[in-house]
Amino acid sequence: MQNEAVATPPPLLTQWRAQFQAHKPVAWGMVVALLAVLVLLAFGSWSAFRQDNRVYVGYALVGGAAGFVATAAGALSAFAIRTVSTRAQDAMLGFAAGMMLAASAFSLLLPGLESAQAHLGSGVLGSLVVVFGLGLGVLLMLGLDYFTPHAHETSGAHGPELARVSGVWLFVLAIILHNLPEGMAIGVSFAQGDMSVALPVTTAIAIQDIPEGLAIAIALRAIGQSLRASVLIGVLSGLMEPLGALVGVGMASGFPLAYSISLGLAGGAMIFVVSHEVIPETHRNGHETTATMGLMLGFGLMMFLDTALG
Repeated sequence: MQNEAVATPPPLLTQWRAQFQAHKPVAWGMVVALLAVLVLLAFGSWSAFRQDNRVYVGYALVGGAAGFVATAAGALSAFAIRTVSTRAQDAMLGFAAGMMLAASAFSLLLPGLESAQAHLGSGVLGSLVVVFGLGLGVLLMLGLDYFTPHAHETSGAHGPELARVSGVWLFVLAIILHNLPEGMAIGVSFAQGDMSVALPVTTAIAIQDIPEGLAIAIALRAIGQSLRASVLIGVLSGLMEPLGALVGVGMASGFPLAYSISLGLAGGAMIFVVSHEVIPETHRNGHETTATMGLMLGFGLMMFLDTALG
């Protein structure tokens, strides 16, 4: 009996091994991205918490807290808004997608290009640095998508199949995967104390977190959770934003090019989530036009905010 227990690997380990064998390119890409993040954190965390930089960590936490409060406000509004039509949900998520896309382009990738070009004195080399960071963000989120068991209301389960993980926890893990890059983007944007970068990013993410928080609570209700539990999980999901902000500010505070790489990484991660998760979810219910109009509205608002706040 003891030998049998030793010979049988844990279900999670078994599934991960099977997933690794089935998707080796994705697995190795995630390994590379995680190692890069760890290197950035190793060099940057010490620098971020030095006396002269510690204020930026505080700013990042405040920014992450703003994302948490906005998510909580959206989730709490589910007590007053008991039902929302599928069309309205798709419009809200489309709006959030537009905000995230514009924030990635105007408030993350463009400042990353400017910073890298200033340090290297070359537009080509600066672009390569940011593209490298963007690639790391895509590899990281793609790997997490493949190797983290999670589920979406419409498309169902993704990642390794784990019978021991309930449907609610699969949905919660999907929320975590969605909120992590948002928190990282906030933290990275504050790493150099440049408010022309940080304020638009934080404002955009906080605004789109409100309808997102409501959508989370409503989706949890749709899979059978009580109203109180749905709201509570929606509120707690926002905690990933201040946690992600700490990771982001740590990554971007080391050597000079770490800031540009991290801006590219955060932008790539957010664009991946929008393209891979948010837009497909809004287009599965026959409301493509409504969702696209929401996306364009969010994109335009964020473009305005970037100009007004930057």
